[in-house]
Amino acid sequence: MGRRRRRERLSERGAAAIEFALVSLPLLYLVFGVITYGYMLAFRQSLSQGAAEGARAAAVAPAGFTPAQQTSAARTAVTNSLSTYGMSCGTSGALTRGGSSVGTCVVTVAACTGAATSRCVTVALDYNQDAHPLIPLPGLGLAMPDHLRYTAVAEVS
Repeated sequence: MGRRRRRERLSERGAAAIEFALVSLPLLYLVFGVITYGYMLAFRQSLSQGAAEGARAAAVAPAGFTPAQQTSAARTAVTNSLSTYGMSCGTSGALTRGGSSVGTCVVTVAACTGAATSRCVTVALDYNQDAHPLIPLPGLGLAMPDHLRYTAVAEVS
């Protein structure tokens, strides 16, 4: 009777390792997926904040600033806001990271809709998440948005 039990334990020796491998890989993928999705949400909030900061910077610029100077102030504020992600708002209208374009950064100063005497600054950011994922993890493209877009408008005083 003792030999039979020993033989049964020896035959199940590798089962725990196989079960661990089968369970740990999907679990690790799930954990890294949650981390990646959380990082994308934090970046999305930074884009929103960057657009708002750019519009605010142009709106509170000194009264003597030209629209070109207000546009420059807005781009600088967007660049400062997104610097933690290594991104900048270029003068060509491109949102860049590491010297390559990853989206658009459009700043316009024009007459406000419905108000002929006042001007509004509009900052529109569009990050191409599909082509330039922040953390490339195979298979997560299905759960992530293709583009992250934000627009902020402020009246220039």
